[in-house]
Amino acid sequence: MRLDAVLYRSSARFFAVFLLLMVWAFWPSYFARLFEQPNVRFHLHGIALVLWGAMLVVQAQLIRTQRRSLHRQIGKASYVLAPAVIAITTSFVHYRVAGAVPSVDDLPPFVLYFLALTLNSIVVFALFYGLAIYFRRDAQRHARWMSCTVFPLFTPITDRLIGAHMPSLVALVPRIAGSPVVPVAGFVLADAILLVLALWDWRANRRTDVFATALGVLLLYHASVLTLYRVPAWDAFCGWFLSLPLS
Repeated sequence: MRLDAVLYRSSARFFAVFLLLMVWAFWPSYFARLFEQPNVRFHLHGIALVLWGAMLVVQAQLIRTQRRSLHRQIGKASYVLAPAVIAITTSFVHYRVAGAVPSVDDLPPFVLYFLALTLNSIVVFALFYGLAIYFRRDAQRHARWMSCTVFPLFTPITDRLIGAHMPSLVALVPRIAGSPVVPVAGFVLADAILLVLALWDWRANRRTDVFATALGVLLLYHASVLTLYRVPAWDAFCGWFLSLPLS
C-alpha cells in the first residue's frame, strides 16, 4: 500500500495515540494536580502542547473526511499556535533552569545537557513546522512535515512513562555526570519510527525529501544532546541564555 494512502487514512489515529500518551504521561504530575502547579507557566506550557496535539488530530481527520476548507481555516490558527508553543516552551525552560542553578557562570554538565535536550528540540520543532508551512500548497510534503513535528516532542512523554512503568530500562541508558540519560530511549523510538517511514516512502514512492531528511535532522539533534555539554561554546551560550530576563 502506498504511504500516501496510509497517511491519509491513519494519521489522525497516530496523532490521537500521541495525544493520549501525552495525557497519560503527564497525568500524575500535571493533569491530576491542576490546582497545585507553582506557576502559570506550567499551565501555559500544558495548554499549548495539548492544543498542538489536538490540532494535529483534528486537521488529519478533516483531510480524511474531505473537509478541506475547514482544514485550511483551522490551519491558519497554527500561525499563532506554533509560535506560542515555541515562545512558551522557551520561557518555561528558562524558568525551570534559571531558578535552579546558583550561578550561570559555572553550569554543571547535566544542566548543559538538559538545555541541549530542550532548546534544540524547540529548534527542530520550529524547523519542521516551518517546512510544513513552506510546502503548504504541496499536500504530500505538507502532511509529511506536519507529521514530523511530533518527533522532537517524544522524550518528555517517554521519560515519564519509563519512570512510572518501565524503571528497569533506566539501568540500560548512558549517564552524564552520574545521572541516567533516559531520553535516549525516546530517541531510539523516534528514530526507529522515522527510519521505517523513510524506507517505506523510498520503496513506495522513491521519495527521500521529507522523512529521510527529518531523520537526518533528528539524528543531529540527538547527537547534540549527548555531546554539546562538553563544548565550551555551548556553555557560554547557555550562560547567556539563562542571564536573559525571560522569567
